[in-house]
Amino acid sequence: MTEPQLSPTAEDYVKIVWSATEWSDSRVTTKQLAERLGVSAPTVSENVRKLVAAGLLDHRPYGAITLTAEGERRALDMVRRHRLIETFLVTQLGYGWDEVHDEAEVLEHACSPRMIDALDRLLGHPTRDPHGDPIPSAAGRIVSLDGTNLAHAAPGAWTVARLSDADPAVLRDLAALGLTVDASIRVMDPPDLEGDRGILIETAEATTVVVPPATASAVWLVPQGIS
Repeated sequence: MTEPQLSPTAEDYVKIVWSATEWSDSRVTTKQLAERLGVSAPTVSENVRKLVAAGLLDHRPYGAITLTAEGERRALDMVRRHRLIETFLVTQLGYGWDEVHDEAEVLEHACSPRMIDALDRLLGHPTRDPHGDPIPSAAGRIVSLDGTNLAHAAPGAWTVARLSDADPAVLRDLAALGLTVDASIRVMDPPDLEGDRGILIETAEATTVVVPPATASAVWLVPQGIS
């Protein structure tokens, strides 16, 4: 029996709720969803009510918006679609890693499950997308790393594990700084470069660079030796 298809709006909502807590412990609110989706708070409230009735979301008045078990399953399916499409665009079609997010946002709603499975086989069942984000399996399993944001990383040797793809301009800045997935860096700690002036790091090529705070917030690290 074919599984009922969710509307693109419902797919967007469950994916965004899941993604908002993937690398953060923050609570998902109506205001946050409105900002992410670019719609009004009343529109979000109405759609959340519909998704609660459909058994995809949980939401109590003034409380956080969370996924039900079915909502999480559907969200992981959308995350899998998005990240496989991004991987395909970069590795097979020559897109830059800063160009794929918006394309994947559109294509993820149009591809059939058969096409997504075919992409997975073609790509050799990748476990991470071009930005380092883990790709859920067809069964909905996902292996995540506990990353440390560069803006809060202690001095020492680290490996870049994941880069936020929310802003293409930031991705281009990261590439120019040598901060790519799996790059080895050393976080330095000179007092005169703390705070608003940026984070001082040394790249694998022994180049010292200052990463602006806004750019640093898009980088997650793991201690060297963990991947």
